[in-house]
Amino acid sequence: MGKQKTKQKTVKLTKFELEVMDELWRLGKASIREVQEGLPEKRRPAYTTVQTIVHRLEDKAVVRRVKKIGNAFIFEPVVTRAVAHRRLITEFLEMLGGSARPLLAHLVEMGELSLEDLKELEHIVEQEAPPARKRS
Repeated sequence: MGKQKTKQKTVKLTKFELEVMDELWRLGKASIREVQEGLPEKRRPAYTTVQTIVHRLEDKAVVRRVKKIGNAFIFEPVVTRAVAHRRLITEFLEMLGGSARPLLAHLVEMGELSLEDLKELEHIVEQEAPPARKRS
């Protein structure tokens, strides 16, 4: 049997929602206060702002309450980082006309994509691509 993939709904997240999610992915489970304190100090938003974002993420079903300690709820991510990023990448590729070539060319030109990376991508394509159909 091949690899079994879990289907998770892709959701659209704002830049700030992604920052909050990054902190939750890093922590695993956390209170709103822990998330807020983990955000960069230089531009750290108020507790109530983070609280609003966490509740919005809960409404979008990307985080959930797992328990309550005193007055604080503990939240955990429901979706993986890969699932959250999938939507952003898809939208970005749509802006490029649906082709990944301009993105890949840019990454190579900027030195962000090596020959080793390309070989790994080739391996992924070979693993994920459906088998070729036989012609009659």
